[in-house]
Order: sequence, then structure tokens, then C-alpha cells
Amino acid sequence: MAAGDGAAPLLRMRGVSKSFAGTRVLSDVDVDLDRGEIHALVGENGAGKSTLMKILGGVHAPDDGLIELDGEPVAFGSPGQAIAAGVAMIHQELSTVPEMTVAENLALGNEPARAGFLLDRRRLRSEAERKLAPIGGGIDPDARMRTLSVGRQQMVEIARAIDQQARILILDEPTASLSDTEAQRLFEVLEGMRASGMGLFYISHRLDEVWRLADRVTVLRDGAHVSTTARGELEQGDVVARMIGRQVDALYVREHRRPGQPVLEVRDLVGRNGIGPVSFDVRAGEVVSLVGLIGAGRTEIARTLYGADTRLSGSVTIEGRPARIGAPGDAIALGVGMVPESRKEQALFSWMGVRDNITVASLRQHARFGVLDPRRVDEAARHFVDSLRIRARSPRQEVRTLSGGNQQKVVLARWLANDPRVLILDEPTRGVDVGAKHEIYRIINEQAERGTAVLIVSSDLPEALGISDRLLVVRDGRVVKELDGATATEEDVMSYATGVLKEAG
Repeated sequence: MAAGDGAAPLLRMRGVSKSFAGTRVLSDVDVDLDRGEIHALVGENGAGKSTLMKILGGVHAPDDGLIELDGEPVAFGSPGQAIAAGVAMIHQELSTVPEMTVAENLALGNEPARAGFLLDRRRLRSEAERKLAPIGGGIDPDARMRTLSVGRQQMVEIARAIDQQARILILDEPTASLSDTEAQRLFEVLEGMRASGMGLFYISHRLDEVWRLADRVTVLRDGAHVSTTARGELEQGDVVARMIGRQVDALYVREHRRPGQPVLEVRDLVGRNGIGPVSFDVRAGEVVSLVGLIGAGRTEIARTLYGADTRLSGSVTIEGRPARIGAPGDAIALGVGMVPESRKEQALFSWMGVRDNITVASLRQHARFGVLDPRRVDEAARHFVDSLRIRARSPRQEVRTLSGGNQQKVVLARWLANDPRVLILDEPTRGVDVGAKHEIYRIINEQAERGTAVLIVSSDLPEALGISDRLLVVRDGRVVKELDGATATEEDVMSYATGVLKEAG
């Protein structure tokens, strides 16, 4: 909790500024961290949260500003220097070595040896057990990292930070890929670290987590400090307004739609990935969500429909015509677009610019007599940059330099450029901020108004309930219940998803 006895804070950052390629990403930012405090940093993607913490973690050097640790000025030229001073950072993309064991990862760079050069495996394992003890959870030191869930890999990184005697721990979107059980275990560990006197910076878009954990909340917007407030002194709506610079009255706005005839009809679909038989329809101008527990088969249904996974049997009809989809190219030709679960691994060409990422699936539309017209490509990209409010310096900017929310809108733009009849969105707002979520919901509603059949996979139940006309509850690779989006509750969904309630008959 924030100290009130006049003692110097554990950490003080003053006037921190940073630019990349002439673009200002942090402007004169101040922030403190006290001993025994969890301090949340919130803001839209691109607000500067991760950059500020990477400066503290020695990844980037500030252009201006002062950092003090225990009242003494410090300057970290590398992550190693920051770690040596007691500052550890758990990044969104974990830094473990997948093919090595848990014990080997924990000892990386400081392996115990016998006779000066032989690896002492007995000591390696015993030391790993000691290092893992503070986090609990029964992680096997001999397990290879790639066999662990993301949540357990994250716990290993935290164990390593504790062993390195970190006094400050930075966590950047730590629950983005965790199950509810893993997230709850993480919260318990973090609360224990706070009680031990450590200081923690917690970056998250999930305000319910912030409200559970944080002692203070700092809001950044457009690289500038907006406010730092004790969590109990403000409401979540106030934080959202400060993050995006305007009041958001309703995040989820379900339009009063009147869906038309079925566009997508699925009958007895069975996939090689273990799903099926599955049957459902999505009508023109309708938003339907596949909901359920992690591992229930929602993504697998979407991938099979799109041709990314193999269909074994069953039929798919699009606008009354049989759809033979054996690969994603077949789906695209039939007017089906899909935004996959992982934009970085499955959708974006990170080395290419915004323009090329948007137009890569619709180049034929911009050709004359088989020759690509660069002017038409530029115009198409500019149209979607403007209409989807993609924040980029220019359409030629490399997409990897955009915030997560803007990257997601680039992927959306790729399929909107094809004027899809069916749009499949797998976790469309994962890892994006509140402002970007609002924009993505606006795009979804606009597509429904145009008559597109929209199928969404979402692990965010408030989101699915807020934007869907219907919800299809998936369990064990099958649709076990259809719910009306206007009347369904989270309890309804979870009761069918867990099998507490079963469809009659």
C-alpha cells in the first residue's frame, strides 16, 4: 500500500520521456512505487505503459528523466543491470527456453557444476525445488517448459525473479492467456509478494483485476501522465473516461437488429480436431457467439468452418449453396473471412506495412488487365485506415510497430476489404484496451447492419452477452445449448458450459 509516513518511495521516476523514429511515445511522465504496493498502470494500447516499464527494466534508455531506487539515482543500460539492482519484468511474451526443463530454465546462466565443469543435476533439481517453493502449485522441475501451460510457465518466471531477490516486479498483461484457475493462483502469489514488502507494477486492460489487486492506479494517455489515484477513491467508469479522454456510457451496445435469412448453415459438422457433430445457423445481419470453457472446442469449430482444420463429415452451406471448403483459400473465395485467435502468429505479416497487410487478400480488386494499380491499393488502404480509425503515422508504417488494438483493426480491415458474407472473429478484443474494444464493437455492429453473418468466439462472457443476438454454448466439441442474447446471463452460460444443466432430450 502507498506509504504515508513521509519515507522515500521504493522507486521514483520523474520526467521520463522517450521517442522512437521521431515519434514521441512518452512525455515527461512521473510515477512512484512504494514497498508492499501493487501499482496498476492502465491506458489504451499505445498510451506508453509498456515503454515506461521497459525503461525501468533496462530494455530502453530514456531520452530524458530521472529514476531513483531507494532515493539513489540509477541508470540501467540493459535488463541484466536492472535485474542486478532488483528490478525484474515478466513480459507478455515469456522469455523461457521451451526445450529446456523447468530446473534448467531456473538456473539459466548460473548452472551448478561438479569438478568445475560438469553439470550437477542432483543439485540442479534440489535448487529448482527450493526456488519453486514460494509459488506452490506442484510444478515438476524435470518437465520441459513447452509441456507447461502458459500460466505455469509464468509462475516459473516469477519464481526466478523471487530467487534473484527482485524488489520490484513488473507484470505486463499477465492474465491474457490464463484460465480462470491459473489467474486466481497468480493473484494469490502476487498478494503474498506484496505482503512480503515487494513493489509490483501491474499492467492490465482488465479493470476487474485492477480493482481486486491494486493499491493505486496510474492512468496514461498518449504517452502522458493523466492521474494517480488510490483505487478506492474512484469508480471504474472514471478510469475508463480518463484512459480514452471521453465518457463511455455503454461499452456494449446491442443494436435492435432484424436478422434475415440464414447465410451460414452448418449441419452435423465433424472435424479431425475432435469437434462434432455440430449444427447451427447464422443469419444475415446477425451476431452469434460461440461460448464455453477453454478447451471446449470453440476455436476448433471456427477453424474447421474456415478450412484451417480438416472437416471429416457434415455439410456447410453459404447463401443456400453447398460450400466445399478444404483450405482457407476456398473459404475466402466463398466470401468467408476469419480473424484468428493470435493476430501475431496467425494473421499479421509483421515485416510488412499497414497498407500491404490490409490489401493482401484483396489485390485482385486493385488490378487492371492483370496489372496491380498502386494508386488503387493506396486508396483502399487509406479508406480503411480512416474508417476504422487505425492510428498509424502512414499506411506504409510497419504493422509490428502499432499497438495491439490497431493491429487487430488492421486484420479486421483485411477481411472487410473483401466485403465478406460471413465474418468469423476468434477472440476479437483479446489484449486490446477499452477504447479499441469500443471501436471493434462499432465495426461488428456496422457489419451486421450491412447484412453480414457474424460468428464470434469469445472467452469474455460480458462481451459475448453484450453484443450477441444469440449464444451457442459449446462443451466437449458440441453445441449443447442455444441462448437468447437479450435474456441470457453469465450463470446460464456457465451452467451449460460446465454440464450443471443439460439440454432436455
